Amino acid sequence: MAAIGFRNSYAARHPLTGVLVNLLLLLAVALLALGLKLPLVSVEKFYVFGNTVSLLSAISQLWQEQERGLALLLGGFSVVFPVIKLLLLFLVWNLEDSSSNRHQRHLRWLATYSKWSMLDVFVVALLVVTVKLGALAQAQVEFGLYAFAASVILTMLVSAWIGRYTA
Repeated sequence: MAAIGFRNSYAARHPLTGVLVNLLLLLAVALLALGLKLPLVSVEKFYVFGNTVSLLSAISQLWQEQERGLALLLGGFSVVFPVIKLLLLFLVWNLEDSSSNRHQRHLRWLATYSKWSMLDVFVVALLVVTVKLGALAQAQVEFGLYAFAASVILTMLVSAWIGRYTA
């Protein structure tokens, strides 16, 4: 069984690309953090009442309102899954021996589950469209949604870029 180490990683074998990929992964992490914490949507009802919603506050509110299944689903796809994907990309690029069985298993996992990356952005977009269709409420997209979507898209691009080296 091969040990985890930098010496036989893709980053070690491709130093310039390794630095660039790591910078992009760090940017994706920063955008994800902003996307989770900053407001995604501002909703105004009856032109008087307003509310801003971040992804983390929405999950918390769903949990408090006993909508635990929906909170777990949204939390899983919007928080847990992107964090695990970013960690695995970092691990595959920087620390794993490319000939190990663990490495191949991580690559298969990334290839299989990368297809679900835009599901959470799609759900938020549906929420915005639904609110905008209502005659009594207005929804304004906030920076958090753009940061979150940028993180997902950047993660997908970095994943594809790493995939070119692992093929």
